[in-house]
Amino acid sequence: MQFKFPIVASASLLLMGGCQSKESKQEAKQPNVLFICVDDLRRDLGCYGSEVISPHMDRLAERGSLFHNHYVQVPTSGASRSSMLTGYYPKQWSDMSNEACRINLSGKPEQEHPETMFHHLRRNGYYTVGIGKISHSVDGLLYGYTDPVGDEWELPHSWDEMLFDSGKWGTGWNAFFGYADGSNRQGEDYLVKPYECADVSDEDYPDGLTANLAVQKLKELAGRDEPFCLAVGFFKPHLPFNAPQKYWDLYDAEDISLSDVPFIPEGTAKRTLHPSGEFKSYKSGDEMPSLEAAVSDEYARKLRHAYFAAISYVDAQIGKVLDALEESGQADNTLIVLWGDHGWHLGDHLMWGKHTLLDTSLGSAFMVVAPGMKGGIDNHRIVGSVDIYPTLMELCHVDVPEGLDGSSFVSLLNNPDDKYWKDVAYSYFNNGISVRTPVYRLGRHFYKDEEITELYRYDEDQFERKNIADEMGDVVESLLPLWEEGNTLGY
Repeated sequence: MQFKFPIVASASLLLMGGCQSKESKQEAKQPNVLFICVDDLRRDLGCYGSEVISPHMDRLAERGSLFHNHYVQVPTSGASRSSMLTGYYPKQWSDMSNEACRINLSGKPEQEHPETMFHHLRRNGYYTVGIGKISHSVDGLLYGYTDPVGDEWELPHSWDEMLFDSGKWGTGWNAFFGYADGSNRQGEDYLVKPYECADVSDEDYPDGLTANLAVQKLKELAGRDEPFCLAVGFFKPHLPFNAPQKYWDLYDAEDISLSDVPFIPEGTAKRTLHPSGEFKSYKSGDEMPSLEAAVSDEYARKLRHAYFAAISYVDAQIGKVLDALEESGQADNTLIVLWGDHGWHLGDHLMWGKHTLLDTSLGSAFMVVAPGMKGGIDNHRIVGSVDIYPTLMELCHVDVPEGLDGSSFVSLLNNPDDKYWKDVAYSYFNNGISVRTPVYRLGRHFYKDEEITELYRYDEDQFERKNIADEMGDVVESLLPLWEEGNTLGY
């Protein structure tokens, strides 16, 4: 069953060549879409001022708008992707689970309201292809970490094609947690290190195979009559921090920086944080972190080195895809989005992982390049992942389904100073909700025996060093109505 929504002209046509007549707007050519998802990619790229070597993503940022204050709605992969894909804030506990897409979307018949933004594009004339991890499932299919490959699609209506090359690992989940010799974390009973430096080719880790698939598919898609949407999901820098040696060699281990905030912020409750559980599941790690004490500086540098190498590795794979787009002749009419599904604590506040309502966990890399837009824009406005769906529809001249929680930020792409943008992002996790504004983050956590309020300020320091809720009660009170607007869970 197919449900069509009307194709409409929109304000985004201003990005496509200035003012146009009503007739020419209606006939405007829809852009292709290249949507790149990168797992666990915090704002550690050269274009953000980081020491990380990422020339290809930096080059992409120079062509469009680089967002310095993009925040995800949930700091865990499956739920973050579900919110981004559907355009909704979490409304129930399952929406904050890695199984959110499986619970809410899988195994259901096609309905009038689209399953995801890619489903909506598909019903409006786009040929949609997914490669790798776009939703939570790393290859689009539902099965457990140690099970044979399943035959049920996580997103049954979003794709004309869903592709993945599991290589020597055999299954998508084995590849996701894979090491260069073909082994994987679960197959080794978790008795593995959280990093690997191997003298191998790019294709000896899964993201190299994903890049090759994307390059091949772009050559095919360039010859189609209808517009295409290609979504490519890369694994790294997600744990384990594995990368070919040549990417490790880009860095001098002794020069790797340490966290600016290797301590719990003053006045912050430990129960709102996390004990690095995912990280500690790699049982052969050199040291085990805790909320009581930091790991050694030597080990912290090794882990940060590994994470940086993994970013440089995936950056090279993204470069291959961007080069293939240029070679296809479709680059000038292709909308490119690069999105990290959440941030990551690299020893920040004694944690190694995501899963907090702090900026380091909620902020991720995000950039947009649209045909006809200005390049090299450092965008400091606050946007959320939930805003991507309506923005993408406006840029593709497709009507936005009713009821989405996000708002289109097309106006910010060429004019970051748009006075009408609200500058608010809501995030949800660990019995709590936070609201981020240009100056503050107000978080409230609700437990059976305790309610915890946290307030952090960012106009003078980008890091959380102290919970100032008690000493700035007037600010808390002023932000409570705004916080309540995002209380979709009914606390």
